[in-house]
Amino acid sequence: MTEVFTRLEELGLKLPDVVPPVAAYVPAVRSGSHVYVSGQLPIVDGRLMETGKVGADVSAERAKELAARCALNAMAAIHGLVGLDKVARVVKLTGFVASAPGFTGQPGVINGASELFGAVFGDAGKHARSAVGVSELPLGAPVEVEVIVEIAS
Repeated sequence: MTEVFTRLEELGLKLPDVVPPVAAYVPAVRSGSHVYVSGQLPIVDGRLMETGKVGADVSAERAKELAARCALNAMAAIHGLVGLDKVARVVKLTGFVASAPGFTGQPGVINGASELFGAVFGDAGKHARSAVGVSELPLGAPVEVEVIVEIAS
């Protein structure tokens, strides 16, 4: 077992199956030494874990947990394309938070994804990031995460 899978196991996590696309795209694409992962929603077993706006229907704490699930789904997409053990560095994470009016805690919510990448990849999990508040996300999801990783040759 590779170090990445050992860390996942220590965190009590299992890599899920790749979430099938909900529209006309693929979960991840490799270009050169990078993998670009399409936006991942907090889906488990084909179902959205929660819907609603963060700061109204969904608490910031719950949304942070959902962002971590988005990150785990992104890892599954990477693994499905090139193998998770090939990740040399998490380069960029973009997180979208369906925000209620006045909610400004997007960075704290997206920390759920950032912290999971750090826990799984160590220093290679440190990344550039954007955390953006939006009015709506696909299927009514509270959060969505996309990621770019560099892979070892």
